[in-house]
Amino acid sequence: MKVSVIIPVHNEFTTFQQVLERVRCAPLPAGCSEERTGIVVGHHAVRNAGKGMAIRTGIQLASDDIVLIQDGDLEYDPNDYAALLAPIVRGEADVVYGSRFLGRPTGMAWKNRIANRILTFAANLLYGAHITDEATVYKAFRACATGQYP
Repeated sequence: MKVSVIIPVHNEFTTFQQVLERVRCAPLPAGCSEERTGIVVGHHAVRNAGKGMAIRTGIQLASDDIVLIQDGDLEYDPNDYAALLAPIVRGEADVVYGSRFLGRPTGMAWKNRIANRILTFAANLLYGAHITDEATVYKAFRACATGQYP
């Protein structure tokens, strides 16, 4: 299986090269392609249309079996890719969300943590979800055969 990694960036000029290098070196689970040559940096980012638009554009350009969204700063560690992608590769899941609260969250202000807990509770209640981090950190999902995503 091949993985397309989408990295929306806006003001991450100082960290972007480091993120790219970490993504290139990230461990992948057995069953994922080790080919890491397809890096596309589009001109789409010249005009800031927001992170959501950057992700939608990246999804339209993605051509692999799995799509993974990586932020352009150094907050999330690409060394987590193997654990994130493994359930999809094994056929146990179509979508996997990361969580900062299943491990040891560090560096998050208490007011942000409380706000996240409240939002997570509300999302779970409203949508019947079972997530532990409303912001979900990483997002990875199986690409749709039709190229159409929800």
